[in-house]
Amino acid sequence: MLIAWAVTSGGGGGGGRDDAKPGGSDPVESITPGPGSSGPAISQQPGGRDESDDEDGSGGSGESSGGSGDGSSTGGTGTATGDPSGPAAGTGGSGGGSAGQQVPAGSPLPECKPSAVQLSLRTKVSYGPDDKPKFDLIAKNTSSTTCKADFGPKSAVLTVTEAGGEDDDPIWSSKDCPAAAGPLFLKVPAGATVIHTVDWNRTLSAPGCATPPAGKAGPGTYLLEAKAPGEPVQRASFVLAKD
Repeated sequence: MLIAWAVTSGGGGGGGRDDAKPGGSDPVESITPGPGSSGPAISQQPGGRDESDDEDGSGGSGESSGGSGDGSSTGGTGTATGDPSGPAAGTGGSGGGSAGQQVPAGSPLPECKPSAVQLSLRTKVSYGPDDKPKFDLIAKNTSSTTCKADFGPKSAVLTVTEAGGEDDDPIWSSKDCPAAAGPLFLKVPAGATVIHTVDWNRTLSAPGCATPPAGKAGPGTYLLEAKAPGEPVQRASFVLAKD
């Protein structure tokens, strides 16, 4: 009986100690979830906020540089408009077309009617001291019939006048003393555009092959005109640059 009592009392003492231990460990376990939930909140601040701020900053700088790029291209477009190598403004000529094919005067092709052909004039805005000015006569056939047009120097007459000169008389004309005074027929296919180019060596001319003034055209601004039967007068201007 004494032995049984000792065993019973010893088990009771052990039970009291076991109750005390779990009681102490339970509060610790209830505190553990608290720091665990605050942990993710802390890790979220440096990771998410810093990265988003960096991305916003780089995106903003990219848009700013893109805007400056647009501005420079606009400026580039503005300077390109005044490029001296471009065609003269207001002439109505286009960059399309090809050199016309010459045909004999007796060709069965009908002559182009003024109502079927649109004539325009083109030249560069500026020529250097050693450049030879070139004048393009451009004919566009708006009809459905192929025809021939006379680009001869006495039919499609080109004249050059000095701008701001003492008089309005041309200093050079294609009809004054041409090397070949006869007609020059070029084939103009239906719906197509042909170009006839005339070179000017800057020499002066006089009507009827009279002796022209000495010298050549000097630096300055000049007016160019083209006249053809039944066509409105075409005008352009160009500059002969100084040395």
